Amino acid sequence: MSSVNYAAMSYQELRRYFLTHRDDNAAFQAYLARRRERSLHVITSVNDLDFDSKIQASISQQMAEYQSGNAG
Repeated sequence: MSSVNYAAMSYQELRRYFLTHRDDNAAFQAYLARRRERSLHVITSVNDLDFDSKIQASISQQMAEYQSGNAG
């Protein structure tokens, strides 16, 4: 069995890989770790004066990442 480099995969690639290789425990652990990393990122707080612009920028970034992950 060949070694898979989970760190080189984007979040979307890793997710797709895990969903098609559900018996790969290492992929599952890598996916969970990556998900925890993404979950801890705080964009802004409610009292931030730039709240709207930070939220819009984050949404735009996530959309661009999603679209580049689905491009091919």
